[in-house]
Amino acid sequence: MGTRARVVVLPQGTDTLRIEEIDLPDPSPTQVVVKQYASGVCHSQLHQMHRPRKSPVILGHESTGVITKVGSAVQHVREGDLVLVTWVPRNASAADSLPLRAVLDVSDGVAQSENVFTWADNTLCDQQYVVKVDPHIKKDVTAIIGCAVMTGAGAVINTANVQPGQSVAIFGVGGVGLCAVVGAKMAGADPIIAVDLDSAKLEFAKKFGATHGINASVDDPVEAIHALTTCTDRFTIMRAPVSGVDFAFDCIGVKQTMEQIVPVCRSGHFGVCDGGTAVLVGIPSTPVELSAIDVVVNEKHFIGSIGGSCAPDRDFPRFLEWEDNGDLDLEAMVTARYSIDQINEATTALAEGRISGRAILEFD
Repeated sequence: MGTRARVVVLPQGTDTLRIEEIDLPDPSPTQVVVKQYASGVCHSQLHQMHRPRKSPVILGHESTGVITKVGSAVQHVREGDLVLVTWVPRNASAADSLPLRAVLDVSDGVAQSENVFTWADNTLCDQQYVVKVDPHIKKDVTAIIGCAVMTGAGAVINTANVQPGQSVAIFGVGGVGLCAVVGAKMAGADPIIAVDLDSAKLEFAKKFGATHGINASVDDPVEAIHALTTCTDRFTIMRAPVSGVDFAFDCIGVKQTMEQIVPVCRSGHFGVCDGGTAVLVGIPSTPVELSAIDVVVNEKHFIGSIGGSCAPDRDFPRFLEWEDNGDLDLEAMVTARYSIDQINEATTALAEGRISGRAILEFD
């Protein structure tokens, strides 16, 4: 017997989302059914909404819920377990097969997801996308661990492996960027420079650990970051004082910011150490042009980070510990809450930049 669910569907020919009541099929041997408490509303879903498609799409990829059904081959969770749902396999190194992608029959065709769908009061997903957690954690704000926290904080602590005392700049302090700020704080970075076009967001970022804020609509962030980070005891190949950050993170992924994160990285100290590292975290939608001379002469690095290079089984307990200790204030980070019936309001607010932190959907 299937599970009745209210699911947000993105139709083929429009960007307007609709809610459809359907019966989820019983799980296959490796799948589970999760009754949802809350789901994050991520900016990457806007990319999916505006991308050309040939069939309906089901969206959402981070949530908190409880297992209500398990397939015959599922071993690490059982009915009644509280779980975090994410779009990254919980332990890819130990998996013996690829996880199943969720596919649903909807009124106008077959709707596919990118790994999982969490904009629904009940969801069906492969067991590799759920991580069992303590039943006493918060059941609403923890929903954003499955993408925002993982992507932002993970880029700092996993991809870049930032060390105490290293300098960091973070471009874009929305939900993912704020999590990168927290990750930098927990890594012991100093300074932690937030860059955004919104002064209110920059002040908000300081509550999470940013030491400086640069409004890129007022000041040139490249010049401002170099002015903040000049070292008089280290020199470039051209015998100029080294300046710039050890790591720059682009949590937006637009052409301008992608082209700024390499110039803000410090140059190498000639013959002593190489240059800084630019980390692309936001999903890009345009090509990017970089100065090859800057990269070569100053021995800089440009790398990507997908999902914060996270292994959810390993990393989610650490993020939950941060939340429990008060180091990761998810209550403050979640600045907007919507019901599933308000999904179009939520995505519009996100697209218009009216959500200072992270938005979530809450289900009854």
